[in-house]
Amino acid sequence: MEKITVGITTEFITISNLLKYAGVLETGGQAHEAIEAEAVKLNGVTVTEKRKKVFPQDVVVLDGQIEITVITE
Repeated sequence: MEKITVGITTEFITISNLLKYAGVLETGGQAHEAIEAEAVKLNGVTVTEKRKKVFPQDVVVLDGQIEITVITE
C-alpha cells in the first residue's frame, strides 16, 4: 500500500479536497465518485459524506491501495 503524509495549516480539510490536495485524484468530481462508490475510508469507516471533515492524525484510505495520513504543518 502506498503511504502519503499530508500537512495542513487549517483546523481541518474536507475529504474531497484532501484527495485532490494529496494528488491522488485530479478533480473534485473524481473524489465525489470515489466516495459514492464507497472506495474511501476514514479511520477504517467507509465515508458517505462528500464534505466530511478530516483532522490532523486522521487516516484516509482510497481503494485499499493508498493511505493518506494528515498532520499539522
